[in-house]
Amino acid sequence: MSETGGSIEVQRILDQMDRAFSGDGWHGPPLLGLLEGVSADDASKHPVKNVHSIWELVHHIGAWNSIVHRRLEGEVVEVTPEQNWPPVWEASEVEWKRALDNLKESRKRLRASVVTLQDSQLEEPVDKSGTSVYAVLHGIVQHDLYHAGQIAILKKALT
Repeated sequence: MSETGGSIEVQRILDQMDRAFSGDGWHGPPLLGLLEGVSADDASKHPVKNVHSIWELVHHIGAWNSIVHRRLEGEVVEVTPEQNWPPVWEASEVEWKRALDNLKESRKRLRASVVTLQDSQLEEPVDKSGTSVYAVLHGIVQHDLYHAGQIAILKKALT
């Protein structure tokens, strides 16, 4: 039996979430793989004009993992600009490690919520917009991959 008690589509979504975040994806390296070996100094740089830094992207991805988790738990979340793009206050190795740990923890909490879902819940609205749980979960995978691509480009621009 799967970790979701037989919810086949939920299991498939979890597989895609895992592949995009830390697994073996068809698309290339997962998000966490791209972040391996990135220093605080490099993460804080803006090698492409008018583009977010790797660090800002990490904060943003973690923020949306948390927002989706909270919405799945029934909380009404009105996203402010500061929640959407949390600032980088101090560019140190300690803070960079904290940012990466927060990213991993936000994904762990989101994943724990998804594991509890049944396939029958996927068409339910996740918030007042009416967007389904299914669309939001696929959206978080797409969001991870979109920003992972940006991180890959930023890493190349740093070299």
